[in-house]
Amino acid sequence: MQQLTEIRWHARAGQGAVTAAKLVAETALELDRYIQAMPEYGPERMGAPIQAFTRISESPIEIHNNIENPSVVVVLDETLLPIVDVARGLGNGVLIVNTCSSPAAVRQALHLGEGTVACVDASGISQETLKRDMPNTPMIGALAKVTGLFTVDQVAGHLAKTFGKKFSQDIIDANIASVTRAFQEVQAS
Repeated sequence: MQQLTEIRWHARAGQGAVTAAKLVAETALELDRYIQAMPEYGPERMGAPIQAFTRISESPIEIHNNIENPSVVVVLDETLLPIVDVARGLGNGVLIVNTCSSPAAVRQALHLGEGTVACVDASGISQETLKRDMPNTPMIGALAKVTGLFTVDQVAGHLAKTFGKKFSQDIIDANIASVTRAFQEVQAS
């Protein structure tokens, strides 16, 4: 892992990006990393574009602003691609998109020359496992696979512990299944 990993999340309000940013940070915290997780809301209405941010480091984090040059960008809603510059500041980083499109098609559509592009049908996975379109937990599985920040077992363990406080075992199992499937199905190039 790099000294500092900065993740910028793009989604629409209600898709769980803020929760995902916090879950990723909390998983890192369990691995004795330093963390930050914070949202940035635009218009406060369901479906509005939002951003969230996660920082993970092996040493204390002394910066406290939004992430402008992320190591990783996670996009929970592909309809944002033509209206939000999701790759802004990414450089040679990793872009992970919830889409049925191929990494090559996303790379071409966004005119990306460098870095890694990864795609996973997180919405489809969540529809099948969670019975609703909630792409945040599958995207955590894709993030774990593409970046190597966590194993799927570390993510599943954290979800079981965190969700066990407020959800039934069926919901916990469905979320773990969605993470595992995305981990297995994400494609990168």
